[in-house]
Amino acid sequence: MTQTQHQTFAGICAIGFMARATFSLGRNPIIALFAASLGAGPTGIGFAVAASTITGIFVKMPAGVLSDIIGRKRTLLFSLLLAAFFPFAYLLIHSYEVLIVVRFFHGFATATFNPVAMAVVMELAGNRRAEMISWFTSLTFLGTLIGPPLGGFLLTQFAGVDGPQLAHYHTIYKVVGAMGITTLLAGIWILRSSQESLPISSNSDLSEFGPKFQTGVREILMNRTVLLTSNMVGVLALSIGALEAFLPIYTVFVLGFTPFYAGVLWGVQILMTIAAKPIMGMLSDRHGRTPLLFWGMWVAVIAFILIPWVSSFFFLVLLAGMYGLGRAMVTSSAAALVADVCEKDHLGTAMGSYGTILDVGHAAGPILAGFLIALSGGQNFRLSFAVISIILIIATFAFNTMVKPHHISPQPLPSPSDLDD
Repeated sequence: MTQTQHQTFAGICAIGFMARATFSLGRNPIIALFAASLGAGPTGIGFAVAASTITGIFVKMPAGVLSDIIGRKRTLLFSLLLAAFFPFAYLLIHSYEVLIVVRFFHGFATATFNPVAMAVVMELAGNRRAEMISWFTSLTFLGTLIGPPLGGFLLTQFAGVDGPQLAHYHTIYKVVGAMGITTLLAGIWILRSSQESLPISSNSDLSEFGPKFQTGVREILMNRTVLLTSNMVGVLALSIGALEAFLPIYTVFVLGFTPFYAGVLWGVQILMTIAAKPIMGMLSDRHGRTPLLFWGMWVAVIAFILIPWVSSFFFLVLLAGMYGLGRAMVTSSAAALVADVCEKDHLGTAMGSYGTILDVGHAAGPILAGFLIALSGGQNFRLSFAVISIILIIATFAFNTMVKPHHISPQPLPSPSDLDD
């Protein structure tokens, strides 16, 4: 990477960090507790957490295709605009039904940003894809590390001894909105300064949208490696979504800890993911993608299935860290492997396709976990986590059986002077 490309990479990481911090502040553990305060049961809580991720199922691939056509910069700015102003819609929420509607539309922001930002990183990275995408996600995940503990702390402080009320949740989203506007302003400045090196398609003809979208679908359905790799991350996301929804509920309502402790547990998991991903990315580039994907799933599964059997906060912290390590091992290689086997001109589409399958799992996790918890009487988290773990194990064996170990070194990409601004 040239110095200009490094500057562009740093700018994209800065935007990602701010956007992640903004979104995660209002997501974990706030959404699960907000839905519970509005009278939702386990199934309803799971659906509330999943609502914004469901948006990604329908939006991520079209967003990636759109960025291949009109350019990354325009698409990123649009996503930041959504992230800046949608949080204020939470101030209108007075019922569970309205919460679901707002969550669904808020999901347009991250669903548009993530695949496009990943495509930019893949274009800049050359033959260091796993390493650079791991650095990108680790640096942006710092925002996710800050958001949950901060959200839990603010809610605890606002609520006091009487517990959270509707007005306290509204105050949280005023903070989220202020952070979103700050992110938008910073993003405008960073993207403008990175204009010369930001890879942007020279084709602005929207008539290409349909054919490119069909190409993305074909890459998923006809390429076994892409499909099974994306499926691995999708089923891992099934467990991530379940944890997002019910780790706060388990921590606060079953074990009796405060929302701050729930935020800390999620933060520990993210911290381990952040710390481990760059190392795992370098290992993936040098020694291959598939071993890390396989063994990382086992690390995550073991931690995940044990969580509802533990009541000690200390051991919960250890399991959260172990789960974060497994998550880092899987995700450091998965996106790079998908990019390796896809056409260079369709990176936005490929990342959107990858993100779509990921979001299917991410959205299904809270809903499936909530259904199983409700089915078992509302307090039995062990059955739910065990069923999800079995799904992860089946997907892991399918991947190991059907995807041959290999490492593809991508060709060097053009220099910034060869790219059309």
